[in-house]
Amino acid sequence: QVQLVESGGGLVQPGGSLRLSCAASRSIFSIRTMGWYRQASGKQRELVADITSSGSPSHADSVKGRFTISRDNAKNTVYLQMNSLEPDDTAVYYCNALYDRKFYWGQGTQVTVSS
Repeated sequence: QVQLVESGGGLVQPGGSLRLSCAASRSIFSIRTMGWYRQASGKQRELVADITSSGSPSHADSVKGRFTISRDNAKNTVYLQMNSLEPDDTAVYYCNALYDRKFYWGQGTQVTVSS
């Protein structure tokens, strides 16, 4: 099993930045893919970005050039650096891990972009 704990959400003004962190309970070397999803109120959960165990990242078109996913294997942590935030980025952000053919989720962290 994998436990995931997110942190770093909060309230930020449009154009601002936040960095989300996702700490895993086991070595992320063994986790095939880790990613960030988000779910805005009244909308379906959507993939924001993911990164493979070999470090290959992928980002949704809506966040390309603004968000960057990365991983620190020594800390068993995956990050999501979010720059140039927009009101449409407001959502609960969830960390996700694909391990042993199962998906695991964190509890989510709220990101609110508002002036």
